[in-house]
Amino acid sequence: MANTRMTQTQLVRTLAEGNEISNKQAKTILEGLASIAIAEVKKNGVFVLPGIGRLVRQDRKARTGRNPATGETIKIPAKKVVKFRVAKAAKDAIVPPKKK
Repeated sequence: MANTRMTQTQLVRTLAEGNEISNKQAKTILEGLASIAIAEVKKNGVFVLPGIGRLVRQDRKARTGRNPATGETIKIPAKKVVKFRVAKAAKDAIVPPKKK
Protein backbone atom coordinates (compact mmCIF):
# COMPACT_ATOMS: atom_id res chain seq x y z
CA MET A 1 0.00 0.00 0.00
CA ALA A 2 1.47 3.33 -1.07
CA ASN A 3 1.81 5.97 1.60
CA THR A 4 0.62 8.90 -0.52
CA ARG A 5 -2.15 11.25 0.43
CA MET A 6 -4.45 13.35 -1.71
CA THR A 7 -3.10 16.86 -2.20
CA GLN A 8 -5.27 19.98 -2.18
CA THR A 9 -4.87 20.28 -5.96
CA GLN A 10 -6.03 16.68 -6.47
CA LEU A 11 -8.99 17.25 -4.14
CA VAL A 12 -9.99 20.40 -6.02
CA ARG A 13 -9.72 18.57 -9.37
CA THR A 14 -11.78 15.64 -8.11
CA LEU A 15 -14.47 17.97 -6.76
CA ALA A 16 -14.54 19.94 -10.01
CA GLU A 17 -14.81 16.83 -12.20
CA GLY A 18 -17.44 15.19 -10.01
CA ASN A 19 -19.69 18.24 -10.00
CA GLU A 20 -18.93 19.57 -13.51
CA ILE A 21 -17.58 22.91 -12.30
CA SER A 22 -14.27 24.69 -12.86
CA ASN A 23 -11.24 24.09 -10.67
CA LYS A 24 -11.45 27.72 -9.53
CA GLN A 25 -15.06 27.28 -8.39
CA ALA A 26 -14.20 24.03 -6.58
CA LYS A 27 -11.28 25.70 -4.79
CA THR A 28 -13.55 28.61 -3.74
CA ILE A 29 -16.09 26.13 -2.34
CA LEU A 30 -13.38 24.27 -0.41
CA GLU A 31 -11.94 27.50 1.02
CA GLY A 32 -15.45 28.68 1.93
CA LEU A 33 -16.17 25.43 3.75
CA ALA A 34 -12.94 25.75 5.73
CA SER A 35 -13.67 29.34 6.76
CA ILE A 36 -17.25 28.46 7.77
CA ALA A 37 -15.96 25.53 9.86
CA ILE A 38 -13.42 27.75 11.65
CA ALA A 39 -15.98 30.48 12.32
CA GLU A 40 -18.55 27.99 13.67
CA VAL A 41 -16.07 26.30 16.01
CA LYS A 42 -14.97 29.71 17.33
CA LYS A 43 -18.58 30.80 17.83
CA ASN A 44 -20.39 27.62 18.96
CA GLY A 45 -17.60 25.20 19.82
CA VAL A 46 -18.71 22.62 17.24
CA PHE A 47 -19.02 22.24 13.45
CA VAL A 48 -20.77 19.19 11.99
CA LEU A 49 -19.88 17.88 8.54
CA PRO A 50 -22.75 15.42 7.91
CA GLY A 51 -21.60 11.90 7.17
CA ILE A 52 -17.95 12.66 7.94
CA GLY A 53 -17.68 13.96 11.49
CA ARG A 54 -17.45 17.05 13.66
CA LEU A 55 -14.84 19.58 14.73
CA VAL A 56 -15.13 20.15 18.47
CA ARG A 57 -13.42 22.72 20.71
CA GLN A 58 -12.61 21.41 24.18
CA ASP A 59 -11.29 23.11 27.29
CA ARG A 60 -8.48 21.29 29.07
CA LYS A 61 -8.10 21.91 32.78
CA ALA A 62 -4.85 22.99 34.36
CA ARG A 63 -2.90 20.04 35.74
CA THR A 64 0.46 18.98 37.09
CA GLY A 65 2.88 16.92 35.07
CA ARG A 66 6.49 15.77 35.11
CA ASN A 67 9.44 16.76 33.00
CA PRO A 68 10.57 13.38 31.67
CA ALA A 69 14.22 14.45 31.47
CA THR A 70 14.58 15.69 35.05
CA GLY A 71 11.57 14.20 36.84
CA GLU A 72 10.72 17.71 38.07
CA THR A 73 7.03 18.46 38.73
CA ILE A 74 5.66 21.21 36.47
CA LYS A 75 2.35 23.01 36.16
CA ILE A 76 0.58 22.63 32.82
CA PRO A 77 -1.79 25.58 32.25
CA ALA A 78 -5.40 25.26 31.09
CA LYS A 79 -5.90 25.59 27.36
CA LYS A 80 -8.37 25.11 24.53
CA VAL A 81 -7.84 22.39 21.94
CA VAL A 82 -9.66 21.36 18.75
CA LYS A 83 -10.47 17.72 18.05
CA PHE A 84 -12.07 15.95 15.12
CA ARG A 85 -14.58 13.22 15.92
CA VAL A 86 -15.29 10.84 13.06
CA ALA A 87 -18.94 10.01 12.38
CA LYS A 88 -19.96 6.40 13.01
CA ALA A 89 -21.13 5.98 9.39
CA ALA A 90 -17.73 7.12 8.04
CA LYS A 91 -15.82 4.97 10.53
CA ASP A 92 -17.88 1.87 9.67
CA ALA A 93 -17.42 2.52 5.92
CA ILE A 94 -13.63 2.81 6.28
CA VAL A 95 -13.09 0.10 8.92
CA PRO A 96 -16.04 -2.30 8.93
CA PRO A 97 -17.05 -3.47 12.42
CA LYS A 98 -16.10 -7.01 13.41
CA LYS A 99 -18.88 -9.55 13.15
CA LYS A 100 -19.65 -11.37 16.38
